[in-house]
Amino acid sequence: MTTVTLPDGKELSFDATVTGLEVAQTIGPGLAKKALAITCNGKLQDLSATVTDGAQIAIMTASNDDVASLDLLRHSCAHVMAEAICELFPGTQLAYGPSIEEGYFYDMKTPRSLNEEDFAAIEERMKAIVKENRPFKRIDVDHAAGLERTKGDAYKTDNAERAIARGSETLSFYVTGDEGTHFEDLCAGPHVPSTKFVEHFKIMSVAGAYLHGDQNSDQLTRVYGTCFADKKGLKKHLQRLEEAKKRDHRRIGKEMDLFHINEDNPGQIFWHHNGWTIYRGIVDYVRERISKAGYIEVNTPSLQPQGLWERSGHWAKYRENMFITFEQDRGAGGCNHGHEEVADDPAEAANRCFSLKPMNCPGHIEIFKHSLRSYRDLPMRMAEFGSCVRYEPSGALHGIMRVRGFVQDDAHIFCTEAQIGDEVADFCALLKDMYAAFGFDVDAVKVKFSTRPDVRVGSDEEWDQAEAALEAACKQAELSYEISPGEGAFYGPKLEFTLIDCLGREWQCGTIQVDYQLAGPDRLNATYVAEDGSRQHPIILHRAICGSIERFVGILIEQYAGKFPLWLSPEQIRVLPITDDQQEACYALVKQLTDAGIRATCDERSEKLGAKIRQARNDRVSYFGVVGGQEVENGTISLQRQNGDKVGVMSVEDLITQLSEEIACKK
Repeated sequence: MTTVTLPDGKELSFDATVTGLEVAQTIGPGLAKKALAITCNGKLQDLSATVTDGAQIAIMTASNDDVASLDLLRHSCAHVMAEAICELFPGTQLAYGPSIEEGYFYDMKTPRSLNEEDFAAIEERMKAIVKENRPFKRIDVDHAAGLERTKGDAYKTDNAERAIARGSETLSFYVTGDEGTHFEDLCAGPHVPSTKFVEHFKIMSVAGAYLHGDQNSDQLTRVYGTCFADKKGLKKHLQRLEEAKKRDHRRIGKEMDLFHINEDNPGQIFWHHNGWTIYRGIVDYVRERISKAGYIEVNTPSLQPQGLWERSGHWAKYRENMFITFEQDRGAGGCNHGHEEVADDPAEAANRCFSLKPMNCPGHIEIFKHSLRSYRDLPMRMAEFGSCVRYEPSGALHGIMRVRGFVQDDAHIFCTEAQIGDEVADFCALLKDMYAAFGFDVDAVKVKFSTRPDVRVGSDEEWDQAEAALEAACKQAELSYEISPGEGAFYGPKLEFTLIDCLGREWQCGTIQVDYQLAGPDRLNATYVAEDGSRQHPIILHRAICGSIERFVGILIEQYAGKFPLWLSPEQIRVLPITDDQQEACYALVKQLTDAGIRATCDERSEKLGAKIRQARNDRVSYFGVVGGQEVENGTISLQRQNGDKVGVMSVEDLITQLSEEIACKK
């Protein structure tokens, strides 16, 4: 007899062994028809899998709101796509095809390069496979039989050997259709019952990829696709992607003359006047807020010695992401990202080898150590808009969202263990208040509590202490969060704050990390004089709100589609003379506005008013004001918003008051 328990606590008993499908049929034929898979004691399994006696069982159905459901659909759809490509392009070798956040991809070696012109044929073949409603059948074999099954297929043999190395007891294969006559793929599964469940799909793009992400390995073709539970979900997703294209910060950045990046200087941004105006607006606002919150601002060198990075632990953990240089008179010379000439002797290397800083924390600790500190100095909140440089592979760079040179709104709070709760709570309040000023829904912000990674510094006891302190601080801040196991920094646990933009996309920006390590005796050995006269090591809270300012500008560009709130807009008002007769009056008006701290310009072109209005709206100017003969005579301006709404005719004094108040309110 087999007894299972459903999510509502109801028990079902069967006289013999039973599959997930039979459980679903017992509950109801409608559920069985829609069922995709089962979770058995929390583990996702094929619907055809046998359930164990006493198991907790849940039936999974297709849902666009369920991440696990979408992952299952997408992974199965990846198999269907792989089969279609193998049929259309004989000789294709498959590597692997996982589900990802918004779809799936399959890495493969194809006999010729694939491009967008191939998508239609691939989709048509996929539709035919889906229409045939082929079942996904799982076959489990022992290691020897599995390796024999992949013989001659280098990529699948590699996958099989990796699965064995991870401790897999058997190797599993999925056959789509009848065994031996249709498509087969090595896969851990699970999968949907049949191909009919993946009918709402779309091939999205194609790109290059390396086997296992190793640049020294085989170059493969990566084909991306997506799949949803129904037509509505797919349509909504494609519409959102189309809107995202319109909001692409690279496109808008060019249209608004915000920045550019040279191909021969990848990942480094050239900020133009309009873009730098937005950038400075963000920095000035952050600086104002943290100053009021008791932070001191410092600045540390961009170039710092190898010895410092070794003591902090970054050299061992982060060296491949650091740009290295040498003293020119020591003979090594020049930039050496390959590190071939880095000295083995740490003492010698520390004297001649330097790195452009990838983060600010060691420099801040050096400032803390420079003077004798007392418990009365704590908490010490030390901030820096520090220029950092990190190596990112060329293929990973993306506009200003992912770059090599960037500035963080970085700060480190030196405190005692007893002060952690108050500091974390104050930081959370400050972060939410600032996100609201930038126009984000603070109630939608997601928080992840990232715990100790496998590779870390410090003892388990110290990590227990740090994680407990951060957990207590979250309770004090009344902060809801989800656990992200193993995703903490190598020196401490952290909270990550993720913004949700107007398209529902997630952007991880803010963070606060509890660090018991870097100031300790085994690292940078920072101390303060405690109340009892003893020397103690401070706890360090690493924190940022915007994160990379460059990336944050990109997020805001896409959030607002370039139509920034007035306080951030690079051009807050454009004055439009109806004819050349009003030019001098408009110049005088622009000066009045500029003197009042309002960013104003004048459209002095000899164009018709309609053309000037269209241009102002295309340029995403927040306000434009029309000035004709009557306005000059009366000392007024006819004001309109960027979207064309008419504000009305007002005096220059009222205009300055209205705009100044809106700027100050950060709306």
